[in-house]
Amino acid sequence: MAIQRLESTSLYYAAELEKLPCKSTKELSPIDEIVGQERAQKAVEFAMSIKEKGYNIYAIGQNGLGKRTMILRYLSRHQHDSEALFDWCYVANFSDTRIPQVLKLPSGTGTRLKQDVEKLIAKLMKAIPMAFDNELYYGRADKLKNDLASVQQAELAKLSEEAKAKGISLTITPQGDYQFVALNGEDLHSEESFDELPEEEQTRFGANIDELEISLRGMARELTALEETYTDNIQKLNDEVTLGVIAHLIKKLKKGYNGYTEIKQYLTELQKDICENVDIFLEEGNEQGEIATASLDKNFPRRYKVNVLVKQTSEELPIIVEENPNYHSLFGYIETATYKGTVFTDFSLIRAGSLHKANGGVLLMDAVKVLEQPYVWDGLKRALRSRQLSFTSLEKEVTLTGAVSLDPQPIPLDVKIILFGDYRTYQLLQHYDPEFSELFKVTADFEDEMKRTADSELHYARFISSIIHDNNMLHCDRKAIARIIEHSSRLSGDQKKLSLHSAHIANLLRESNYVARNAKSNLIRVGHVEQALSYQQMRVNRLQDSVMEGFTNGTTLIHTQGEAVGQVNALSVLSTSDHMFGAPNRITATTSYGEGDVIDIERSVDLGGSIHSKGVMILTAYLSSVFGKTAKVPLTTTITFEQSYGGVDGDSASMAEFCAVVSAFSGQANRQDIAITGSMNQFGESQPIGGVNEKIEGFFDVCEIKGRHSEQGVIIPRSNVHNLMLRADIVKAVEKGEFHIWAIDHVTEAVELFTGKQAGTPSLEGSYPIDTVFGIAQARLNALRK
Repeated sequence: MAIQRLESTSLYYAAELEKLPCKSTKELSPIDEIVGQERAQKAVEFAMSIKEKGYNIYAIGQNGLGKRTMILRYLSRHQHDSEALFDWCYVANFSDTRIPQVLKLPSGTGTRLKQDVEKLIAKLMKAIPMAFDNELYYGRADKLKNDLASVQQAELAKLSEEAKAKGISLTITPQGDYQFVALNGEDLHSEESFDELPEEEQTRFGANIDELEISLRGMARELTALEETYTDNIQKLNDEVTLGVIAHLIKKLKKGYNGYTEIKQYLTELQKDICENVDIFLEEGNEQGEIATASLDKNFPRRYKVNVLVKQTSEELPIIVEENPNYHSLFGYIETATYKGTVFTDFSLIRAGSLHKANGGVLLMDAVKVLEQPYVWDGLKRALRSRQLSFTSLEKEVTLTGAVSLDPQPIPLDVKIILFGDYRTYQLLQHYDPEFSELFKVTADFEDEMKRTADSELHYARFISSIIHDNNMLHCDRKAIARIIEHSSRLSGDQKKLSLHSAHIANLLRESNYVARNAKSNLIRVGHVEQALSYQQMRVNRLQDSVMEGFTNGTTLIHTQGEAVGQVNALSVLSTSDHMFGAPNRITATTSYGEGDVIDIERSVDLGGSIHSKGVMILTAYLSSVFGKTAKVPLTTTITFEQSYGGVDGDSASMAEFCAVVSAFSGQANRQDIAITGSMNQFGESQPIGGVNEKIEGFFDVCEIKGRHSEQGVIIPRSNVHNLMLRADIVKAVEKGEFHIWAIDHVTEAVELFTGKQAGTPSLEGSYPIDTVFGIAQARLNALRK
């Protein structure tokens, strides 16, 4: 094909919005799906539809694609079929307090049960003390006590009479013990008077006292049994009184939970425990009673609380985004409390994590954050494998101590995990963790860009409308929508594609909205978008200004007019983390007698990357095929990027380097008002490169600095034409014939543009016409060979 001088219409693809039915986003319905992400959306739909284990999602894509926003919008607007949602509660396990009992209750039931139990206990806190504080209870308790006392007194009186008959008295020591002492008439013998008695008398007294002590021990055993019976009777009385207070309340409460077997069973156990621990309600001040009521609510016994761990407020799928997935925030934890210097815990101090809250729904997390936190990834895999949540103490896992703690019953887990991450993290997990593929079977691969058609432009306009509606911004008029779509196409680097980096588009809309509001406008108009883009450029282009200053003050040497041998203006792209811009570089080539080697100075000093070196090798191969088919090229060629003090990589300068070498071989001067970008293969065919817009704009700006004239222009590969979305000032200059962009298919076309002569076509013997560039170079090389 012949060299093509591009028309201005090829340099920018304006958005006509043929299918847009309205004048602004106000009348445009927001999109309710993931824009341009059909592949990812199908993956999410598939995973959400399968309930089996392991169908969790890993969402792959670069940052800024709006993966999270898009999935959240999709999930909120497309409620998937889910099983009935449940409340999860922990209550006391009265038979083993170390293992709190879990209750699985229908949505909304947990809070109701908690309130009902609180009301019940509040009533009992008043009713039970009243039931024990009345004459009827005192009378019955006193009768039992008096009956025991009467029996005790009768037995003691009988034993006392028996002893008295034998001249012995039953007395009580100051310590409260019973003892037998011999009588001296009506008085007790003292030690002195007893010692004065005959030995036979002392022996008789001793024998009688031994018999009486045997009788006393027998009576003590009988009295102990009577006291146990009394205690049992008092307990029965207390149980009877307590049951009299609570039985009808519990029965009434059970009626409200017909069909809830777990709740009715718990209420039965609750009633039994209250009867056994009625002292808690009687405020008897024992230590256990004090600890039982130790809490923020001093009037409520802790053991009868209902800890509603998770409560579902609606029937909608729970969707939880965990921003900080550490072990406790994800899996929950058990708090401790301090009371009078004693640290203790119980089931009421169990706290839910994100997995509990998302149970029955979806949990979204950033993959890198999950992997950064210690023990979280292993814990997550364990939970997904077992499909249950256990409050295994992290302290137990990381220490060797066997500290006493709670071991609550595990909660069944039914959740979809969506991890967001990039390709590198995905590949690392695939490679190093064999369980990853089993637990995350679905990959949602997010696209960077979408095809640009009339339909997709309308789709994109609705996407813009959704951002505006969601953020309560001013609406965009038709021209502003078109400008944003054109900017999106520029971001994608292709006239026929649109960028899906929604974060960038959302930021542009926010900044355009700010500009429009400051201007007191009722709509975002194209001027506001342009101003926002200008502000964005100004914030990030400090390095670009610094580079351009070098051209302004002459520090960086370059010519944009005239001719020079062995010298070409190549185009390169420089970038920071948030900005990319183009700038021309001078490439020079020199020759000397030698063995046909091409020396790449950048590579020799370790400033050239491997791709750049490959490009030099390819141009060397093509150079040899042009000039060295019949004999070795008798020149050593040295090429370099002038005034380049950093690394150079990429092969986009290989055509420029070839043109510089051919100029050096032939002595034909290259035009300096033309710059070139593009790589080549071993047959001299041009190949596409990246950053073509920035490169053209960079040379245009330098031409503005050095002085414009109407012959200046840029050579690009024809395969890059579809990438052109140039600035308006360059499009206008081309339209007026004040700047030129040529598209070529072969490096020989570039040689013709630079020298103004035909490159030359070889004959069958491999010789070139003498009036061509290759012919002149060939003649000079032949002379050197001779």
